[in-house]
Amino acid sequence: MSDTMFQKIARQVLRIEAKAIIDLIPRINKNFDQAVNLIADCKGRVVITGMGKPGLIGIKISATMASLGIPSLFLHPGEAVHGDLGRVTKDDIVIAISNSGQTEEMTKLLPIIKKIGVRLIGFTGNMKSVLAEYSDVVLNVGVKKEACPFNLAPTASTTATLAMGDALAVAVLEKKGFKIEDYAFYHPGGSLGKKLLTVKDLMRKGAQNPIVLQSDKVKTVLLQITKSRAGCATIIDKNKKVVGIFTDGDLRRHIETESDILACPVSKVMTKNPTTIFKNKLAAEALKTFKEKKIDEIPVVDENKHPVGLLDVQDLLKAGVV
Repeated sequence: MSDTMFQKIARQVLRIEAKAIIDLIPRINKNFDQAVNLIADCKGRVVITGMGKPGLIGIKISATMASLGIPSLFLHPGEAVHGDLGRVTKDDIVIAISNSGQTEEMTKLLPIIKKIGVRLIGFTGNMKSVLAEYSDVVLNVGVKKEACPFNLAPTASTTATLAMGDALAVAVLEKKGFKIEDYAFYHPGGSLGKKLLTVKDLMRKGAQNPIVLQSDKVKTVLLQITKSRAGCATIIDKNKKVVGIFTDGDLRRHIETESDILACPVSKVMTKNPTTIFKNKLAAEALKTFKEKKIDEIPVVDENKHPVGLLDVQDLLKAGVV
């Protein structure tokens, strides 16, 4: 079956927009480094502004930065000159987006931004524009042609701008040493948030976390497990370090070989050197451990191997970590 006209158009659009992004690569230079450093050292927020389609791209770039721990907001240039400039302080960084660099609303806004004392990063396709002249740092996001057949509708240019914004956000992330735990903090909702919960968020502690000495009798341990409504007990030595775990599986495995198992010290029938986990690990990592080790409970320990909690696979399932 031959390609339809629409398939050919779609492929052509994708080629043009892909080339627009590829063409940005040689333009990553010292200006890009300066922009990264300005944002990373910013004591305020990254305020992004743009009119029309570039403004919509600016909203997305601002949202990306916020999700990566970079305080950011979008400022509509039309509203800015009618009072919303009060949102901008001298501690902020402004990223102004305009392909032509000559948009009327933008040219009215730029002198006021500079008067506030804000450092300005310009995203533009016109390096001789008013925006370029006002900017402390200019990033060239120009394209040779739009994907629109009339070379008018912002298509390739907005794609290139979005890609440059992503590159800038990720570079700042690296500069600031942003970690996956930080990402989890800013994404507490939905399925993503559930996957980014930590062990600390879900582990059992206090009365729900039975901890017994290795010298305790099995009967005592079973009573503790029942009282805690847990599926196991964490076994510690005299230095309060985890040395084992006792589960109903251990009980079943030894009930035939030990004539008076209830009177045995739990150290005789426990699982020695059990898998443990730190409380700052992601719940998703814990789930992977449960699956790989084919176990149902994991003692949670600190750096000294002292127990601080207990994680049951059921706790992950109830929280929706799948």
